[in-house]
Amino acid sequence: MVETAVEALAGTNIPVAAVSTGFPAGMTPLETRLREISLSIAAGAREIDIVISRRNVLNEDWQALYDEISAFRRACGDTHMKTIISTGELGTLTNVARASMVCMMAGADFIKTSTGMESTNANLNVALVMMRAIRRYGELTGNRVGFKPAGGIGTAKDALQYLVMIKEELGTSWLNPEMFRFGASSLLGDIERQLEHHLTGAYSSNHRHPMA
Repeated sequence: MVETAVEALAGTNIPVAAVSTGFPAGMTPLETRLREISLSIAAGAREIDIVISRRNVLNEDWQALYDEISAFRRACGDTHMKTIISTGELGTLTNVARASMVCMMAGADFIKTSTGMESTNANLNVALVMMRAIRRYGELTGNRVGFKPAGGIGTAKDALQYLVMIKEELGTSWLNPEMFRFGASSLLGDIERQLEHHLTGAYSSNHRHPMA
């Protein structure tokens, strides 16, 4: 649906993002995953979401993980690349930290917690680990990498916790769409409800909002 989305958004500055590389499990052959990236870009995608092979993290084969993400980076070229590390399937926070660092070293523009389809998606524990990895990577290299918590963030109050954490750990310069985003479609409905409450003093029913 990339071409359809590009056509629908013509004349706006909204970039079309495409999930590629065998989303969500990343279990297809490497050649197929690389081809998906190329086809998505050819169809007009300006951002590519890729998923890592979890086995490389669980087997502590960091060179294989680096080589895989580097191959995706080359296939993306200058196209914005968000790397989903699927934190809920990595076993430990140490693995989350190491996978985050390797993905940034291999060229990720963003690191993202989850596909939204794991049994455990974004939470504050993994978010803190990933933010501190971003900060450390920036201290070592001077490069800024974005962060995207995804899945399980359903209310504006939940979102505020991540915004506070971003400000405290990475600074105000990360509080913009170029460096920080939410991946949670259910969040939009609650934001709409909160805005209506601000204007009217009453909460509306979920079914009154399209995304609900």
